[in-house]
Amino acid sequence: MPLLLLDLDNTLLPRDAAFRAWARDFLAEHRLPSADLDWLVTLDGGGYVPRSTVLGAAKRRYGFDHTLDFLLAHYRRGINSHIHCPDSHVAALRAARDAGWTIGIVSNGGTRPQLEKIRRAGLAALVDGWVISEEARCVKPDPLIFEIGARRCGFPITGDWTAHTWMVGDHAPADIAGATATGLRSVWLHHGRPWAELGYRPTLSAPGLPEAVGMILSSRNAPSTATVAAALAARGRRTTGPALPAARGVAAG
Repeated sequence: MPLLLLDLDNTLLPRDAAFRAWARDFLAEHRLPSADLDWLVTLDGGGYVPRSTVLGAAKRRYGFDHTLDFLLAHYRRGINSHIHCPDSHVAALRAARDAGWTIGIVSNGGTRPQLEKIRRAGLAALVDGWVISEEARCVKPDPLIFEIGARRCGFPITGDWTAHTWMVGDHAPADIAGATATGLRSVWLHHGRPWAELGYRPTLSAPGLPEAVGMILSSRNAPSTATVAAALAARGRRTTGPALPAARGVAAG
């Protein structure tokens, strides 16, 4: 039985959309300019900027008397109220399960907020296990976190387990670099972005999770990471262009 590992934020769950919805509510609740929405979204950095930095900047900008702890609690309640797993993502997970795949979540982040997202979105019933970096004490792209995720799904880490495992994610330095370092095949969710990394590349590229799962289910014979690495090395001797190679009719980038 093959293993499908999935990132959480902006892969399984539309996290950036949830943040935008929270920010809109936040501005309206405090009677602040709606035009500041883009300022908050920019500061958020797709969730990779520490919450203390984002909320500290908002506290100074708007002159709040609230403590950072109060603002953080307010933020977590607010953003989680907007977290959901789209129907198309649920259908993709069920299709993978019906096809005999074991499914796991590998997420960087704090244990409490990430676990709350998993439970609130109903993902616990759709996957076999998960690992969160804070409680695991290791962070993507460390191969160890992928191994922990596999074990928690009941997937044996023996022999050529990596040959039967795929990783899907949107954040290249964590998800795709980690998959490459571990020896897993991968699908990068480009969300309309061009591929920018020169040192490694995903096996496949897709615009979203449903497309990624569909590609994996129909790509049992997709090239291994070793084959991809050899092809990239050969290509590197001919060109230095960063364009992502197309796969199965899906345009690069």
